[in-house]
Amino acid sequence: MTAVKATPTTPPPRLPVRDKAAAGERGWGGVSPMLTRLAAEEATGVLVRERGSLHLVDGHVVHAESPSAPGLELLLTAHGTLGAEAWEAAARATDERHATTRLLLDGGLLSPGALELCHLGALYDAAYFVLAPSSTPGRFRYGVTHPIGGVRPVPVAALERETLRRRDLLHRVWPDAATDGAPLV
Repeated sequence: MTAVKATPTTPPPRLPVRDKAAAGERGWGGVSPMLTRLAAEEATGVLVRERGSLHLVDGHVVHAESPSAPGLELLLTAHGTLGAEAWEAAARATDERHATTRLLLDGGLLSPGALELCHLGALYDAAYFVLAPSSTPGRFRYGVTHPIGGVRPVPVAALERETLRRRDLLHRVWPDAATDGAPLV
């Protein structure tokens, strides 16, 4: 950072601002500059924001959580894709070498297609809320991994495009901003 001294005759330099038009043209980078930077440096860890968290591995998002969106466990167990007992047993058996999802796949309790579909649904739903405008800054903790394990890494550009697509769709369907932050039911 460069310090600039302003004199009475010269005003201080303008603060940098996001170029939303340029971000919209390229389809990503305008939602979270911090997330964009973490992707560029291929970071691994967890980005914690006001409305949830995003887990990254090598700069790709592998998991997202928000109290406003249903999680992977709920999507898998709610309609019989996977028994709640099977999920709980796999979660208890999870350790440093065996992720919950890997145990379910290896045990034949879950098909790869069903897991990927539910995982992407949960990830995109949660990311929509996590990446919503916030009144507090995000924090990133390097090296933190999630016990569920990576199912299908999602590039940050794809995640931001989907978040913007969902915002636009919601605004077209119902332009009242109060619905933008309402939890999914």
